Amino acid sequence: MTPAQRKNFNRLLRPRQIAFIGGTDAGVAINEAQRRGYAGEIWPVNPKRAEMAGLPCFASLDDLPGTPDAIFVAVPANAAIDVIAKAAAMGVGGVVCYAAGFREAGDGGVKREEALLEAAGDMALIGPNCYGMINYLDGAALWPFAHGGSCPGYGAAVITQSGMFSSDITMSQRSLPLTHMISAGNQTVLGMEDFVDVLCEIPAVRAIGLHIEGLQDVARFERMALKALSHNTPIVAMKTGRSAIGSALTQSHTGSLSGANELYDALFERCGVIAVDSPSQFIETLKYLCIAGAPKGNRVAGFTCSGGGAAMLADHSETINLSYPAFDADAKKILEGLLPDIATVSNPLDYTTPIWGQPERTLPVFTEAIARAGVDAAILVQDYPAQGLDETKHFYLADAEAFGEAAKQAGVPAAICSTIHENMDADTRAALMAAGIAPMQGIHEALNAISHGRDWAQAHARIVAADPAPLLSAPMPDEIEMISEAEGKDLLRAAGLSVPQGVLVNGAGAPGAAEKLGYPVVLKMMGPKLAHKTEAGAVKLGLGDAAAVQAAVCAMIDAVQAYDADAVTDDFLVEQMVARPVVEMIVGIRRDAQFGLAMTIGSGGILVELLADAETLLLPASADDIKRAISRLKLFKLLNGFRGNPVVDLDRLSQTLAALGNYAMDHARTVAEIEINPLFVYHDGVRAVDALIHRIKP
Repeated sequence: MTPAQRKNFNRLLRPRQIAFIGGTDAGVAINEAQRRGYAGEIWPVNPKRAEMAGLPCFASLDDLPGTPDAIFVAVPANAAIDVIAKAAAMGVGGVVCYAAGFREAGDGGVKREEALLEAAGDMALIGPNCYGMINYLDGAALWPFAHGGSCPGYGAAVITQSGMFSSDITMSQRSLPLTHMISAGNQTVLGMEDFVDVLCEIPAVRAIGLHIEGLQDVARFERMALKALSHNTPIVAMKTGRSAIGSALTQSHTGSLSGANELYDALFERCGVIAVDSPSQFIETLKYLCIAGAPKGNRVAGFTCSGGGAAMLADHSETINLSYPAFDADAKKILEGLLPDIATVSNPLDYTTPIWGQPERTLPVFTEAIARAGVDAAILVQDYPAQGLDETKHFYLADAEAFGEAAKQAGVPAAICSTIHENMDADTRAALMAAGIAPMQGIHEALNAISHGRDWAQAHARIVAADPAPLLSAPMPDEIEMISEAEGKDLLRAAGLSVPQGVLVNGAGAPGAAEKLGYPVVLKMMGPKLAHKTEAGAVKLGLGDAAAVQAAVCAMIDAVQAYDADAVTDDFLVEQMVARPVVEMIVGIRRDAQFGLAMTIGSGGILVELLADAETLLLPASADDIKRAISRLKLFKLLNGFRGNPVVDLDRLSQTLAALGNYAMDHARTVAEIEINPLFVYHDGVRAVDALIHRIKP
């Protein structure tokens, strides 16, 4: 976004005048601006109509009484280009281009979109192929369909790449406070990153929600996500297009690149972006962050008026690393004095029905329990009665008020959640919000939101302190070639990794080389067509004498001949057998046109396909980043001394892998891909047993 576009985007967000250009859709958009309470001037433009939405029409932009801050364009694509060019020449600030038929429509649409980009000049343009923008804070809307949503003076700014999903969010019955809604469309001029750049600076924006089909500029997204982090503004992202079908639909919808799922996950982890996978979780997480705020840790105080509800809290929390600290003896004694005899003092706490709805009794229970458990967050489960059956509702609200007061006194985020999503009516949600309590709908969604908030708070502290280096750009090479394993191991040695002692010889020299190295040895045939030596029969392990080596040479030639006659060579790598490791890992470094260099680490050897246990990081990555990724692997328990195994020095392992990543970045012009499988991991170091490396052809 240029300085001029930024200035014009601010005009678009808070326009003093809006010109609505088109027919029926433009008329609906005028009605929606009025629904939103827009207090500025509205200028309908249509040469064939005398009036639109009850307002007199102007025949063209030339006839307007002044230059509008914003225009809404709902005419066919070719006409839209002409209108936008005229608006740019007039000095209009910003435009919502509702018109479709651009990049998403194929080759002809691509040319139209190029013309649109040129026509826009310095204007801030949202779209094309989008619904537009709603500013709930300032009462402005350029939006062509009926919409809902409200703003209590703060809330979430939501940016989506699907117009219908953005509309659905405004209509949701979940009381998500909103400050802005932007349907980004094709992002010809302004992209998701530009919106984040501006919106994260607005104090009333307490969180930003992103529905992402694909990113156009990953490096810029990283910079803007880190900027939002520095402004204490959490980002919640729902990435769609993760399946093969979803990816194809994404590309046909807006022409966006979907990208590999694990690379998006790595990007979000790197930037402290909260990733969710469902619309309800998207809304509930944003709601919790906006109203309650992010908890600093994972210690929770849970309350129910039902033993079953307490068990539900505990069960799901265990799977997402939320803990319920037990009460010590002194706390138990105090709580026992406050609770009925039938109550059992525990966390989560079922405070039982004899004191239900009596704030003079429940307030001390909530207050003592929250304070004495030393928690980071508090949650109360309440399912409210349906309309017409709500003669007892005041009892629920009395406990809710007492719970909110206790959490406020302790200074911890508070949430009240219904077990069943719809069991919390709009009036109750509004009352809870006014008290600073997040009205959450669904136990799992509520607990997940607390967990997400906790993760964000910890990521915020870590990332802001670390000030990570920017992503490395790594253009895709025109052509790559595989280097031999022997040559590849020389490269790994230069990168600081240990490799088995070995020598490259012809078949006749293999027995002599083995004698010098010492038995047992490994024999491998080298060749440009032997990337997967095991499948070709091109590797033999545990050879104990010269005769075995010679026999292995002959057998290997026959096996490779049967596999692929053109793959047979007379080049053999003879290596010392290495000791059995604590674990086998796989380490890979590859490049992506969007994301640059990425490192993948995981369970290696035969477990690669069996466990699918891997984590991906974008480079550069620090040793601490890699250590955290390792801790998320299923393999981590084995590294950490599982069932008497030696404990691996994780710091040394992480530093070694970080050095490998640094080597790949330093040699990004020559090294295309690195795969080490297996990497033998010992308690005090590593050894690269096998390597598949490709270099860029000069």
